[in-house]
Amino acid sequence: MTNQLPTGATIGILGGGQLGRMLSVAAARLGFITHIFEPGANPPAGHVADRVTTAAYDDLAALTGFAHSVDVITYEFENIPTAALDTLEALRPIHPNRRALATSQDRLTEKEFLQSLGLNTALFAAVDTADDLQTALATVGTPAILKTRRFGYDGKGQARIMSPADAAQAITDMAGAPALLEGFVDFSHEVSVIAARGQHGDIACFDPGENIHKDGILHTTTVPARLTTAQATDAVLLAARILNELDYVGIMGVELFVTPQGLVVNEIAPRVHNSGHWTQQGCAIDQFEQHIRAIAGWPLGDGKRHCDVTMENLIGSDMDRLPEIAKEGNAAIHLYGKFETRAGRKMGHVNRITTP
Repeated sequence: MTNQLPTGATIGILGGGQLGRMLSVAAARLGFITHIFEPGANPPAGHVADRVTTAAYDDLAALTGFAHSVDVITYEFENIPTAALDTLEALRPIHPNRRALATSQDRLTEKEFLQSLGLNTALFAAVDTADDLQTALATVGTPAILKTRRFGYDGKGQARIMSPADAAQAITDMAGAPALLEGFVDFSHEVSVIAARGQHGDIACFDPGENIHKDGILHTTTVPARLTTAQATDAVLLAARILNELDYVGIMGVELFVTPQGLVVNEIAPRVHNSGHWTQQGCAIDQFEQHIRAIAGWPLGDGKRHCDVTMENLIGSDMDRLPEIAKEGNAAIHLYGKFETRAGRKMGHVNRITTP
C-alpha cells in the first residue's frame, strides 16, 4: 500500500550538491517543500531548497530533528554512514532502500549481486594485501584496474595496472583500503540507462544514452545511443531486472559496456545520475521529477524522448567558454551555484538539442 504524498509535504534530501539542487527544483515544481541535510556550509542545493540543516552525519540530535521535519527521505550520493541511516530509518521512510544503498556502496558486493542475477561483469577479485593482488593478477591478468571497494567516484581511488610491474605502486595507492581488481573489458562504447521504479512496482526507463569520459569524468552523454533495437531492449530489461530484485523505489543509473558478446554491467548508482541530465531538455518529465514522483508515491511519467540531445559537463575552466555557449540557440545551460572554479570540479552542464 503506497502513501501518496500530498502537495505541501516535505521531502528530506541527504546531500547538498548539484543533484540535491536539481531534485529540489523538481520537487518545488510539484508543490513539495525540500529540506537539505549537508555537513558543508553554503551547499549548492541550499540556494533553492526551503530549509538546510548544516550538521555532521554523526550528529544524532540534528539527524533526529531533520527526520521529524520531513515526510520522506532520499539522497543524492551513496556514501552515507550506516549509523546515520539507522537513526533516520527508524523515524521516516528512506527511498531508495537500504539494500540498494549497501549493494552500491561496496564494489565487491555490487559485482557479486550483479553476477547472482546472471548479468555479465568484468572479471574481478577482492584485494586486501599485496599477496592478494598477486593472486588476483594471476586470475584476472593485465591490463587491469585496482579500485577501492568504497568511496570512489569520478576516477578517484583507482590505479591502472598495465603490467605486473605496476602492482607495487597500485597497492600503495590504495593506502590500505580494501580494494577490487577488475579486468579490462574490450568494449566499443559505454551507455547508461536511467531507470525508475515506483512504489507499486511500475517501471519507466529513459532511452539509453552514450557516454564519453575524459580523465575519468563524464564528458558527454548523447541520445540516441549507438545501439541496435535488440541491444536497447536488452539494456532496458536488464535495468528493470536490477530494480525489481532490489525492490527499488526511485531513479537508478545503470552503466553498461557494449561488446560483441553482449552488454556488460560496469556499475549501478542508486540515485539520479550525471548521464541522465539530458532528460531536462529531451523529455517532458526529466529524471529529477521522475525520482520525486517515485519516492512521493505519485504515478511515473513514461520517459518518452521528444528530441535528440547531447549533454556536456562544464568542468573547471570550461566555465571560460560560458559567454560563447550562451550565444548558442540550441543550448540550455544549467549551472550549479558553485562559486569557486577548480580543475576537475563539475560546475554545470549544457544540454544541446540536436533535432527540432
